[in-house]
Amino acid sequence: MSTLFRGVHLLELDGTRGMSPATDVLVEGDRITAVGVDAAPRAPDDARLIEGHGKLLMPGLINAHFHSSVNHMKGRLDSLPLEIFMLYESPALEALRPTPREAYVRTQLACAEMLKTGVTSVQDDAFFVPEPTTDILDAVMQAYADSGIRATLALDEPELPELDKLPFLKELLPPDLRVELARPRAFGARSLLGMYHHLITRWHGAEGGRLRAAVSCSAPQRVSTEYFHALDDLSRTHGLPFYAHILETKLQRVLGHERFNGRSLVRYVADLGLLSARMNIIHAIWVDEDDLDLIAASGAVIAHNPISNLRLGSGVMPFRAIRRRGIPICLGTDESIADDAVNMWGVAKMAGLIHNITGPDYDSWPRAGEILDCLLRGGARAMGLQDELGSITPGRLADVTLVDLDTLAFTPLNDLHRQLVYCENGGSVVLTMVAGRIVFENGHLTTMDEPALRAEARELFAARAPALHAASKAAERLLPSYRAMYAKASALDVGMNRWLGDADACH
Repeated sequence: MSTLFRGVHLLELDGTRGMSPATDVLVEGDRITAVGVDAAPRAPDDARLIEGHGKLLMPGLINAHFHSSVNHMKGRLDSLPLEIFMLYESPALEALRPTPREAYVRTQLACAEMLKTGVTSVQDDAFFVPEPTTDILDAVMQAYADSGIRATLALDEPELPELDKLPFLKELLPPDLRVELARPRAFGARSLLGMYHHLITRWHGAEGGRLRAAVSCSAPQRVSTEYFHALDDLSRTHGLPFYAHILETKLQRVLGHERFNGRSLVRYVADLGLLSARMNIIHAIWVDEDDLDLIAASGAVIAHNPISNLRLGSGVMPFRAIRRRGIPICLGTDESIADDAVNMWGVAKMAGLIHNITGPDYDSWPRAGEILDCLLRGGARAMGLQDELGSITPGRLADVTLVDLDTLAFTPLNDLHRQLVYCENGGSVVLTMVAGRIVFENGHLTTMDEPALRAEARELFAARAPALHAASKAAERLLPSYRAMYAKASALDVGMNRWLGDADACH
């Protein structure tokens, strides 16, 4: 399969032009094989010709942090702090166990939204309620296989009892709930490692390398050191990204003082010898200067999820302090119940705006080109594919997005970088290609029947609504203790503030 894009402009991240003069790009198989004057003469006779006059060919967008497991729950909750939000998002109840078909459909819903807006790659840190099983894991991966998107999946599964993962609960919970939350998980480290064996042997490298595995500890405080090291061994042996939610909230900063002898969670991971260039540190909001120095020295990537951080009131990541240290940043939507969309254009715009209100030094505010660098190169680095994705270059994988510049977002065209970040919402995307295969073109997905998918999703998840409602009601018995925990942590001085407005009064 070959495709010749004729007369397209190429996105230029470096320099001042923003895009190249009109040129040609040849795709053969899953690779870009020629750019410029050599492309047309090299094209096979049966190559498909795509006229690109007035269009921008750019690397496919990368959603570098996502949870597919609640894609059917968008808009279901009010904004809540993470620790209270999780009571409603992922209670380990048998009634919430999905069928394989439900897992497949909810994953394909996200694939449809991403592919239609030019996202070609996703990193899915998937959690499974009440625990992972091979049939549900296979359903998620099959959805990615059938959609045509490039996907990397890990198992976001805590291993420790709830009581060990959070501060102050032992003193705040009534005795019966304290006993309940102190119980170890029935699905422990050995079972989880067995699931990783299945994921890696069955799916890692499938679909010509388009599907890959990663590992996840969920968060350092949610697993034992033994399991943490076992995951790192898997990551190192197979060259897999390692996902870890670290210092997303102030409460997690407080937890370091309470449980880890005053150490931050970054310092704790570094002391274990587990901070590495394979790690995706997700959020990194309540980090201090020492934390950032450790991250920079390790070569780890930080995954920035600005819409989710605002939706859950977690705070604002110190973008400029991170960039100054040369720490790679990638961007993600997080999950549909905390972003309520799977649209990376919205994430890019929010990343370009929210940091402007963290201080008056406007020279330190993000520039559009930096945000595009995070979106494209940063995402490729997070996936460990920095030599394969992120630019339109011969030899790279043919994951590309074609954007129509004759739309309102680009009329008049004053500055391409700024208009991509601040004006575009995905509506100008006319074609998405993954591994040389066109998966979206002229408003239609080529790999799925979207109207049928939407109809099935409505039916399946309408039937699920009573179970979700019952789970929410069940969570209310824990709510007083969790609210007290959150209030106690919020009132403590941790030596920094990542909230805005009048939050200084709360330290």
